[in-house]
Amino acid sequence: MSKKNILDREVLEVIKEQYDYIFSAERKVADFVLQNPQKAVDSNVSELAKQSGVSDATVVRMCHHIGYTGYYQFRISLARDLGKKQYGSSALAESRDAVEKLFQEYAQTMLAIGSRIDADVMWNCVNLLKTCKEAHIMAVGNTCPLAQYMGFRLGRLGIKSTYNVAAEYFMNHVNLADQDDLLIAISQSGTSRQVIQGLELGKEKGLKSIAITAFAQSPVSNLADYVLLSAGKEEPFSFYKGYAHMNETAVIDALLNFVTNEELIKTTQADKPEMILSEYKV
Repeated sequence: MSKKNILDREVLEVIKEQYDYIFSAERKVADFVLQNPQKAVDSNVSELAKQSGVSDATVVRMCHHIGYTGYYQFRISLARDLGKKQYGSSALAESRDAVEKLFQEYAQTMLAIGSRIDADVMWNCVNLLKTCKEAHIMAVGNTCPLAQYMGFRLGRLGIKSTYNVAAEYFMNHVNLADQDDLLIAISQSGTSRQVIQGLELGKEKGLKSIAITAFAQSPVSNLADYVLLSAGKEEPFSFYKGYAHMNETAVIDALLNFVTNEELIKTTQADKPEMILSEYKV
């Protein structure tokens, strides 16, 4: 079955067709998906594995064996099939009420995230950033701009950091990191392979790590020493909402707000570049 053909077909039909050809452990995953397609699409790979009574690797193998490149492709294909309301917001009537309601939802989300984040974990993360020799920020895909944003902000606070859109670069930095350095992993799904590999390498080297992710139960969360959750509540999976990183940005801003130290900024002259570049603004 070609990749193009499988993406044109419904996932549940593909599972039924391939069911007799997959291993018994993989059938546990298939059975759960067939019986609970909505729960399956709302779960990341670790959550689906737990609900099916198998390992993360078994879930991925099942996806491969029935023809998908991985769990993510399997998941978004299933979401499409279930006809999830991914475009509901674009159908709202053009009115002041609709605009205000959207921002009220944003505000409620921020409050929920603030309630869910463990304060002790936040303060531990703050102290790690204040005392680290250098922070190495890791992110891939559409999350890369957040790594750049956080790295820039840290520089303005007088804290050295590395960040790059290419995994090869941040892996180099992790590999050459000193014992007093810190890893920061940003992954909404908590399942980004290169970020996981960076955390694994950091753990081998004995480095402390912070994860900013929406999923407490995920490979990234399991590997990190401290987890700052960027989701206030469980929400139905939406492919297009996955591009939005307002929640992760808010968590980063909160962390940086607590890290801000005027004395360090003065000592390191961290704000000097802003003064130099100020002539280019009206």
